[in-house]
Amino acid sequence: MSESTTASPTSRPASQAEPIVNRLSIQVATVNGSGSQTANNTLLRAIFQMGIPVSGKNLFPSNIAGLPTWFTIRANEHGYIARRREVDVMVCMNPQTAEDDVMGLPAGASVVYDETLRCDRYRKDLDFYPVPFQSMVKEVCPSVSLRRLVVNMIYVGVLAEMLDIEVSEVERALEKAFASKPKALGVNVDAMRAGVTWAKEHVQQKPRFRVRRMDKNDGKILVDGNFASALGALMAGVTVAAWYPITPSSSLTESLIDLASEHRKNEQGKLDIAVIQAEDELAAIGMVVGAGWAGARSMTSTSGPGISLMSEFIGLAYYAEIPGVIFDVQRTGPSTGLPTRTMQGDVLFCAFNSHGDTRHPCLYPSDINEAYEMAQAAFDIAERLQTPVFVLTDLDLGMNLWMAEPFAYPEGGIDRGKVLDEKGLAEVEDWGRYKDVDGDGIPWRTLPGTPGGKGAFFTRGSGHDEYARYSESGEVYANNVDRLTRKLAGAASLVPHPHDSGDGVAVGILAYGTSHHAVTEARDQLAAEDDIATDYLRVRGFPFADSITSWVENHEVVYVVEQNRDGQMLQLLKLELPAELQGRLRSVRYYEGLPLDARTVSDAIRAAESDRAKGGA
Repeated sequence: MSESTTASPTSRPASQAEPIVNRLSIQVATVNGSGSQTANNTLLRAIFQMGIPVSGKNLFPSNIAGLPTWFTIRANEHGYIARRREVDVMVCMNPQTAEDDVMGLPAGASVVYDETLRCDRYRKDLDFYPVPFQSMVKEVCPSVSLRRLVVNMIYVGVLAEMLDIEVSEVERALEKAFASKPKALGVNVDAMRAGVTWAKEHVQQKPRFRVRRMDKNDGKILVDGNFASALGALMAGVTVAAWYPITPSSSLTESLIDLASEHRKNEQGKLDIAVIQAEDELAAIGMVVGAGWAGARSMTSTSGPGISLMSEFIGLAYYAEIPGVIFDVQRTGPSTGLPTRTMQGDVLFCAFNSHGDTRHPCLYPSDINEAYEMAQAAFDIAERLQTPVFVLTDLDLGMNLWMAEPFAYPEGGIDRGKVLDEKGLAEVEDWGRYKDVDGDGIPWRTLPGTPGGKGAFFTRGSGHDEYARYSESGEVYANNVDRLTRKLAGAASLVPHPHDSGDGVAVGILAYGTSHHAVTEARDQLAAEDDIATDYLRVRGFPFADSITSWVENHEVVYVVEQNRDGQMLQLLKLELPAELQGRLRSVRYYEGLPLDARTVSDAIRAAESDRAKGGA
């Protein structure tokens, strides 16, 4: 074996430093299409099974195999799961990015790398561990075509030994990953064990970063947000899903198909749900609107470009008052943008989607359990209000694995809102499809085919009066859209209410969606490092609850944290808040496409508070 494969660090001895336990981030740099995803998820799951809070972020290209990809695993004893800027342990497997990967590390980090990359030539303040991956994979994998996939399991074994990840938990994770492929399981286990053996024999000084068993994950599961949303839709009783594949939302409907195949078959073994892949997003939303008008619980899943194509039909559904649920798994735009990067860029777009005066209920889940719960709630809200409802997740939540509590089985039944059946129609002397008989702006509707001859068979998106008759009267139109305004104002009591925490201090932080995880950690950083105490309000739905106004009123300054360039939530708040409160809002924005990290938030607020203390704006 060549000298370069002796794995002594080329900088300071790691063993002489104080070990850092259960506070580390691991980044694996490979290429797209190399099969590394299974290896990386195996590491993630093994650490999770050791009871250590953990999260994983996958950064991958949007076009072809062979381009760089990175996967970051964060383990943290305090439960912080937002992305962390600093990388403690880097695995370099990609010649294209090796130099940049090494140069971007903080001093004292550890680098495990394919010995042919000679990463130790770039820095002198890191711990380097060259590994002969290519020669090792030849010994454990006879199939030449499989070696590029199996080689990833060798670094899993090397890291397991170096970081004290329990090998038994790695094997458990592999058994789960290859449950349906026993032949593949065998060669991958062999490769992982070969990595363990090599590290035992050649790593003289382990990195200072280690993991140690905890008990913080009891009863929790690992799952991605798209699956959680699909399960929530299934539990809500969805019967029609029309979609067109688009990153990062495709796996939502794909998960729904898998779940329905297992759980939504009738006594004859046939599916009682229709899932239709349309020719494009325009056709998909048309099917959703048609199904909603016919009485089905209908949905689609898409991303920003798909919403763009759907806008005309969404306006029709708003004005004709037809329920439907739209899952928007947000990505970076505009145009094609960065399809595999995350963003909160559709906030304003969804709230006021379509031309004319429109306003739509929007739900903002921040984690797996809320993705599940809000998916269910969206269908009830859509039918109660007879309108489209948006559930805005993002790529980070939708496609990455997150820890979650087990899903609770829904209590209560389905709320279909104001629907008149044959008996109800018979009792109404002067029924009009768009009449506001209760004062809440929500009319009664009927479903096509309702017996008695009064069920709806026709609706219109053009000017209409309260009896659904065609009208070009300006007064009639104004009355109609004013009623829609009243109806949507009532949505504030139906969408999930905001969550707030804190002790009534002067500084407030407001956030929504996945920004929540960076904010919770940033608050602790500000308190510990700068003695800056903060209150925190997490917005979970639009239209806004009145409590948001009073919360802003109770703070001298409110930092609105979000992942887009233009401060879209801040703009939405300014549209709703009294003029005298708008000056209290400050924007904290991040829009580079990676999940938001805590340090970005705390650095921005620290600087702003320093300026404020000096009398700045």
